[in-house]
Amino acid sequence: MNALTNLFTPDCIALDNPAKNRADAFAAAGNLFAKQVGIDASSVVEFLNAREELGSTALGAGVAIPHGRVKGLKQPAAALIRLKDPIEFAAPDGEPVKTLIFLLVPEKATQQHLEILSSIAQLLSDADVRETLSTSTDALKVCELLQHWGNTK
Repeated sequence: MNALTNLFTPDCIALDNPAKNRADAFAAAGNLFAKQVGIDASSVVEFLNAREELGSTALGAGVAIPHGRVKGLKQPAAALIRLKDPIEFAAPDGEPVKTLIFLLVPEKATQQHLEILSSIAQLLSDADVRETLSTSTDALKVCELLQHWGNTK
């Protein structure tokens, strides 16, 4: 089992989202998290923006991991949004971002937070995984990839 196994469900995956900028993408994530864990969508956007102000969470190669600590959250929660069209995200390689994996963790989940972020970064460093995430049309298959990645390594 990897750190991502229990984080993703098909209903927290949105493929070909029409967001045109970071604000739209964060609003879409807020709505997913509101449904998934019952957190106010605007609060999610505030947490994500606060973290982004510290520096871009874009990794390069068209991917980003916007994340934040959330007061009152009991368990980590994650969502994947793949955009219909890439957006500017201040990536280190200058490339626009199309795939965003959002992570919210409890306010005091330091070690767990780092382990999950590390797993997501490792996952996104795999070119084959990035290709699958950017082209799959089936949210269930994307979910299964995220849940089981690394289990056979």
